Amino acid sequence: MNYCEQPLVFPVADEQTLGIAALPELPRDCAVLIPVGGPQYRVGSHRQFLLLSRRLAAEGYPVFRFDYRGMGDGDGTIRSFENVSEDIGAAIDAFQKVCPGIRNVVLWGLCDAASAILLYMQTMRDARVDGLVLLNPWMRSEVSLAQTHIKHYYGKRLLQSEFWLKLFSGKLRLLDSAREFLGNARKARRSPEKADRALSFQSRMAEGLRQFGGRVLLILSGDDYTAREFIEYSSGDAAWSGLVDAGNVRRIDIPDADHTFSTKELRARVEEETLRWLGNHRAPPEPR
Repeated sequence: MNYCEQPLVFPVADEQTLGIAALPELPRDCAVLIPVGGPQYRVGSHRQFLLLSRRLAAEGYPVFRFDYRGMGDGDGTIRSFENVSEDIGAAIDAFQKVCPGIRNVVLWGLCDAASAILLYMQTMRDARVDGLVLLNPWMRSEVSLAQTHIKHYYGKRLLQSEFWLKLFSGKLRLLDSAREFLGNARKARRSPEKADRALSFQSRMAEGLRQFGGRVLLILSGDDYTAREFIEYSSGDAAWSGLVDAGNVRRIDIPDADHTFSTKELRARVEEETLRWLGNHRAPPEPR
């Protein structure tokens, strides 16, 4: 399907930022909005957001990928993913004005953009949003990082010939490595509930997902510590109990994928999974 792309400058509070709208010739009534993960701007790593936007638009989905304030072409100072809910809401408002036929919105986010989306839903409870696509959500905590290292790094390291060569050649600082291991082991034994409460954004994310009644697509990379931390944290924290396995969540694991799905093949897989998930819930537009 033919589509056009156009820049859109829109206000957020007393500042403004910019996004790129991909508008199909015959648009569906479901739009996809792509907040960025930071520090990043609307093109995405390996041009991922740009290419995804064009692929979805070619299938009839209006798409809007946009910068937060303080990133890319956005005014103001850089802000963390915990403080961009106002930007996401303003982007939905602006895109609906450009594409008034939109009835439903899907938010699509990678890494801390996925986290920002859940925080947005927890804060705003936006009824316009009926779908979430979350890729490798950011859930970093001292405990989850330590647990991930214990479970996935040290055992793998022992199987690497490079480790044993360094050990027997005297190039490995064995005492420092042992201290690092023991430190991580102590942290890993801590319960997430006893972790630093400054990291309570994870509980807010859980609340956002729990109170959201729409459809969720969760895509996790097999070769990515961020995805593994998400699994470790969500499986061990009471606030996340049952959320990942809920009936409205479709989980897809891609074993050989890295964090940003950096190859053409991996990017295509993400595009296909997104389109398949969208298509299972959306009928094609009627001819005018």
